[in-house]
Amino acid sequence: MSSNQREQTRAHIRWMIRRDMPEVLDIEAASFEFPWLEEDFIRCLRQRNCIGMVAEQDVGIAGFMVYELSKTRLHVLNFAVAPRLRRQGVGGQMITKLIGKLSSQRRTRIVLEVRETNLAAQLFFRACGFRAISVLRNFYEDTPEDAYLMQYRYRADRSGAYDSTDQITRLAG
Repeated sequence: MSSNQREQTRAHIRWMIRRDMPEVLDIEAASFEFPWLEEDFIRCLRQRNCIGMVAEQDVGIAGFMVYELSKTRLHVLNFAVAPRLRRQGVGGQMITKLIGKLSSQRRTRIVLEVRETNLAAQLFFRACGFRAISVLRNFYEDTPEDAYLMQYRYRADRSGAYDSTDQITRLAG
């Protein structure tokens, strides 16, 4: 990748604001078979422990994430990148921002659920250092589909090594 391409893929990650909602909803609708509605975003973001962030480029909103803060972890509730901007580093920049919020003293992990049929998301999060730790049977209200619970654990040495076995491989194989 040339340095010129790298500059084009840089995104500014900031708090989500009300005027971002039309673009966020467009990305959501283009990304999911069962998308969140505006009311779902508003209900979630009105909670004190729920945070919305967007990745912004010159072209507008490139992606977004909504996550929940708890005492020991961050729980990603919704995450998407505009289809035309995927595989350009935007999602990785958002995950890097989220990982930067972890510490050994407080929040030590990030968790999220991924549909069993969403192979692209599974591969993306795995490439970002997440590991599947369990299968959540009939997790979704809209389908009888299972989800994989994926987790990223903070490591102070930042070596990238992950000391837990991949539970899904063990369960599946």
